[in-house]
Order: sequence, then C-alpha cells, then structure tokens
Amino acid sequence: MGLGVRWTLHGDGRTPAPGAVVRPDERLSWPRTAGLGAQHVVAMFGASFVAPVLMGLDPNLAIMMSGVATAIFLLATRGRVPSYLGCSLSFVGVAAAIRAGGGSSAVVTGAVFVVGAALFLAGLAVRRFGARIIHAAMPPVVTGAVVMLIGFNLAPVTASTYWPQDQWTALLTMLFTGLAVVCLRGFWSRIAIFLGLLFGYAISWIFDLVFGRIHSPAGGTEAVDHWRLDLSGVAKADWFGLPSFHAPQFEWSAILIALPVVIALIAENAGHIKAVGEMTGDPLDDELGTAIAADGAASMLSTAVGGPPNTTYSENIGVMAATRVYSTAAYWAAAGFALLFGLCPKFGAVVAAIPGGVLGGITVILYGMIGLLGAQIWLNGRVDLRNPLNLVPAAAGIIIGIGGVTLRITDSFELGGIALGTIVVITGYHTLRYFAPEHLKRQEPLLDAGTSAYDDRGGPDAPDAPPAAR
Repeated sequence: MGLGVRWTLHGDGRTPAPGAVVRPDERLSWPRTAGLGAQHVVAMFGASFVAPVLMGLDPNLAIMMSGVATAIFLLATRGRVPSYLGCSLSFVGVAAAIRAGGGSSAVVTGAVFVVGAALFLAGLAVRRFGARIIHAAMPPVVTGAVVMLIGFNLAPVTASTYWPQDQWTALLTMLFTGLAVVCLRGFWSRIAIFLGLLFGYAISWIFDLVFGRIHSPAGGTEAVDHWRLDLSGVAKADWFGLPSFHAPQFEWSAILIALPVVIALIAENAGHIKAVGEMTGDPLDDELGTAIAADGAASMLSTAVGGPPNTTYSENIGVMAATRVYSTAAYWAAAGFALLFGLCPKFGAVVAAIPGGVLGGITVILYGMIGLLGAQIWLNGRVDLRNPLNLVPAAAGIIIGIGGVTLRITDSFELGGIALGTIVVITGYHTLRYFAPEHLKRQEPLLDAGTSAYDDRGGPDAPDAPPAAR
C-alpha cells in the first residue's frame, strides 16, 4: 500500500483540458504545483491566522503545525483525500471560556489535546463499525444544536473584548468583510476574511494618521491611550527562528468545557469527505474513519507542543472547485510553505499585531457564521422542530450554552456554558426518545449532512445529500 506521494503528469502539465480535472494522484508541472500550493495557503490565511490569535496562542506555531498536520493527513489517507488542515475556529469559544475561568495557555492546549485524542478514537470507531454510529450517537438535531451553541457562545467575547477597542474600525471592517463574502466571486470570495483583515489594517493605519491615538480598552483592560495599529513588535522580531513551545496542562474542568467540540469536528470532517468525493468522482466514504482519526492525531501532535488543534478547511475546497485541480501534490507544496512561514517570527509578529477593532468586525461575522452552521445542519438533516422530541432538548441546551448557565456540582467544580449545554442536548434527546410515544419517533433517521445514506443491508446508497459547510 503506497503513501500517495507519487503522481503522474496530467496532460502537458500546464492546464487541465476542457471538462477535465486533475485527480489527486496527478499533478501539473512543479512550478504550477508550487503556485497552487501557495494559493491554498493564502485561502486559509484569514481563519487559520485569526483563530490562534483569538485563542491566545502563538500564530507562528499554529501555521507551522498546520503544515505538519496536513502532511500527516495526506500520508494517513494515502493521498486519496486532498485537504489542508488549519487551526479550527470551533475551539475559540472553549478557549475563551477556559481563560475566563483563569486557565493559562497550557491549560487550553491540554484540554484540546484530550479533544484530539477523543477525535482519534472516534475515527477508529468509524473505521471499525462504519459511519452509521455517527448518526446513532449524534443525529442532526443534536449535532446542529451543539454547533449552534458553540458559535453563539462567543457573542460576549466580541461585544466585551474586541468591539469596544475601536467601534468605528470594527463597523467598517464588518461592512467590508460582509460585502466581500457576498459580492466577490471565485477565489476572491474564498479569502474574504483575509481581505477583511487587510482592509482593517489599512483603516487602522489611516485613522492613526488622521485622528492620532484612541482612548479605549486595549485587550480587555481599562481604557488607555494607544495606537490602533502597533507594529513595534514587528521591527524587533527576527526573520528566522523557532516559534515558542510549551507543554500542555490537564485540568478536568477545562477538559469538560472542550470535549463537546468533538461533535463539530466530526461533522466538519464528514462534510469535507463528502464534498471532495463528489467533486473528484471518487466516493470516499471508506476514508471517513481514517480522515477523522488522522485529524485527531494531527491535533494531538500540535497541542502537545503548545499549538492549536486542526481541522479540514472548506476554503480550500473552493480553490479546488475553481481551479479543477485536486492534486495532493499541491497540498504537499502548501504544507511546505506553511512550515517556512512558521519559521519566520517577523511574519508571526505581523499577525499578532492585528488591531482589536479589526478583530471586532471580523468576529461579528465569523462567530455568527459558526453558529448558523448548526441551523444548516438541521436543514440538511430535515430536522422537524415542530416535533417536541427535537425541540425540547435543542432549545434547553442552546439557552444553557449561550446564556452561560452553570450547575454547581461541588464547591470546587461546576458545569456550565458549552459543556453543560452539550450534555443537556445529547442526554436529553436520547432520554426523551427512550420514553417518547411511537408517533414522535416516526421521522426517518438521516445521517449527518456530508455522510452517506445507508440502506437496510448496511451498504452505502448513492449519495444525494448536499455537503455540509464548515
């Protein structure tokens, strides 16, 4: 069994023929392949660089480990699944919750290390028993509710930390990013977040020149006079050097907050596998367990050295759809570029200097999009919220997760927010389903969006469900 690191040249190596695609085991000429790899790195710039900053982790280490994670994923799937693994935004909420409770960066990475381990075990279980176990434990009503409460739980972070630092920059950045997402086409729409960051940088610089220092909270502190865009750290940073590493620290309270994200990551991987399989014409259902396990292993490695967890990136699906090039050689090139960026502290200093007002405008859209993906999972799964069996656990869990409701277990331990909301959704749904009358259970069970439907014999049917967005 090969490792998927050998490719045949597609045609003349320049461009795909009309109507043709460059398959994962093919490649264009190496210069063009390198260019496509750089394009994939740019496509994930916005979200993958914003996420570690929002989590309080080293962006240099994040981008370097995303390259390592991508290489692990490509080797594990033997080159059948073209994908880039970048820092997952699903963890931003749990990182904020852990830090609000006094947790350090080591505690954050320790908690998400355990999530990576759980994801790895889930992948092994899917390999052993098939994708049906995903639906058995997490039907669409559960998955959608958990993704929704994870996203909307972040609203106070934007409202209290980022937006107040510079409300006018935040407003303009939000408007520009929204226009970019909606109005741009093709590759440019896939890097709308990155373009929003560039716009925010420019507006902050102009405002500093025109209006001088701003009097506002800086990083959640008391209001002080400060520059919107402070690049002093960039001048001091070296051009070449290793990022900062640290070991994870494990605390049960933080782990329980982070574990629900496993559900979102499984949904992300399932959607990615389904979308890539449909685009390449090569059904990849048999690779779902391997992909999930590889994502978990890569996240464990990243968090073990102090980096953020990783997940498959839908932005890069857009690049493949636009170019019709699905070659895994391009992703190996992207992984190489990511490693080089990670070894440049000056580059990381530029990322770390993102003004708070810019993050305020970006996160208003970004956090809302994460939450509304839960609603998309409900739509794809045809969840009937008129059915109280679906409505009651989802409603209760979402309010608990978003509102920060807590349940004190002992004087030193309490459950709340994302963790408690997820427990209520999962246990509430399955408990109520056990006691519910038969007429409430008659809705045809469906697999999560992005996975295949299965017939009574356990074999895969022809896939017809739309892929889930990340």
